[in-house]
Amino acid sequence: MARFDKMAVMRKIGQTRMVPVFYHSDVATAQAVVKTCYDGGVRAFEFTNRGDCAHEVFGALIKFAARECPELALGAGSVVDAPTAALYIQLGACFVVGPMFNPEIAKVCNRRQVPYTPGCGTVTEVNTAQEAGCELCKVFPGDVLGPKFVKGLLAPMPWSRLMITGGVEPTEDNLTAWIKAGAWCVGMGSKLFPKDKVAAKDWAYITNKCREALEIIQNIK
Repeated sequence: MARFDKMAVMRKIGQTRMVPVFYHSDVATAQAVVKTCYDGGVRAFEFTNRGDCAHEVFGALIKFAARECPELALGAGSVVDAPTAALYIQLGACFVVGPMFNPEIAKVCNRRQVPYTPGCGTVTEVNTAQEAGCELCKVFPGDVLGPKFVKGLLAPMPWSRLMITGGVEPTEDNLTAWIKAGAWCVGMGSKLFPKDKVAAKDWAYITNKCREALEIIQNIK
């Protein structure tokens, strides 16, 4: 069962407005990355379902976070079907994210009061997801759709909460463009976790990048 309820998870995401997105097959490496992000101020973290036995790594991360990162909401990403969503929820996922919208996932998540953030690439997809109870929709791929899509969608649908994933970088220009367009939060992956830094176990670099990105976001007017 999730350690934080739906409202608490949404508050954590809304307060920091950044969700790191990461996958690694090695448990120790994944734990180190989660902890270093937590030390940098992150309070919601998405571990993606990208490799064989990813759920086993996630299960270890859930237990690790409960001990070492008590205020962290740990979610599962790249979830494309209802059985997989149920598996991660059973392991303790605080939220579920997918690259597209699947109404069957929405049913599973709603039943357990777990936030479901589906990937949407059109106004209609966002509307359909909202009708199914998705309070936060993922604009994906962000680098293809761009900030103008976000601004354009919010004009007739200002109640929409949008998370941008794909094309997000920990720079002032990039983050300012997304936030000023109206993004409620951003999901950031490879730009926050350069492969060479992870391989070198340069955790201080990642902690500092998280702090810098969070500070930039908080200072955007």
